Amino acid sequence: MFQCRIPQEGTVLPVLLTLLKNAIICMYSCLEALVKLFIPKNRKSVYGEIVLITGAGHGLGRATAYEFAKRQSVLVLWDINKQGVEETAEECRKLGAIAHALVVNCKNREEIYTVADKVKKDIGDVSILVNNAGVITTAKLLSTKDEQIQEMFDVNVLAHYWTTKAFLPAMIKNNHGHIVTVASISGHIGIPFTVTYTSSKFAAVGFHNGLKEELRFLRKDGIQMTCLCPSIINTGFLKISKTLILPVLKAEDTAKDLMEGILTNQKIVFSPPWAKIIVVSSKFLPERACNAILDTEKSNYHKLLQ
Repeated sequence: MFQCRIPQEGTVLPVLLTLLKNAIICMYSCLEALVKLFIPKNRKSVYGEIVLITGAGHGLGRATAYEFAKRQSVLVLWDINKQGVEETAEECRKLGAIAHALVVNCKNREEIYTVADKVKKDIGDVSILVNNAGVITTAKLLSTKDEQIQEMFDVNVLAHYWTTKAFLPAMIKNNHGHIVTVASISGHIGIPFTVTYTSSKFAAVGFHNGLKEELRFLRKDGIQMTCLCPSIINTGFLKISKTLILPVLKAEDTAKDLMEGILTNQKIVFSPPWAKIIVVSSKFLPERACNAILDTEKSNYHKLLQ
């Protein structure tokens, strides 16, 4: 039988006051955000910061390393490709930065912990961590090998846990640091024939959001977090060269977007910036409308299977 529970005397006023307080905070926050759109953002310095970048041997990781090198950060570069990571380090040195190249397989937890201990002992505490390493396999789910699924989650998600657990304690102790999660726009919108990759990027976005809130709850406001969500980057992994909706990005341009986000402590960075409109729209548009938009890329979806 339905029962109507009457609030106990003395409980209604505190609830109303809490609701009123939250409403005022929401209105003030919206007004503040609107005003900030017209005010130049302050940029912090990364000079002398020890920056660790995973997957630094090519593509976005290499381009991001160059951006930090231009700003005279101390670079610790990880990649499974020895030649690639050493080439990145050498170019960073030409830009005037100190750069250390280390061969690390980011799907191996124990290897990550071992090399992380070496970094802390020989170089110092990492204050900016860029979790960039990633792998992708495009295929129908039932055609994707179990080993490929495991590898994508090992590198695209679990490696973020191991690197963060290795370097976050020093950041917490100093209440200073920055953790970057390289995700993807496919961490917000499902893409056909990339079920595992899309799932791993959804997980990466969730990792970022969860840790961001945990640090806020712990009042570690000196530790910043940025999540990068680019569209397709031309790194040679995919056969798609152009799309009808989102542009195929150059790694150098995306690295500049990321650096801007880091220097201004942005929580989430979309590249190109207007890709955020597509993500937000997908949450509110009817399913048929979303499908119509996504289906304009049907020809590209078939290329993912080639």
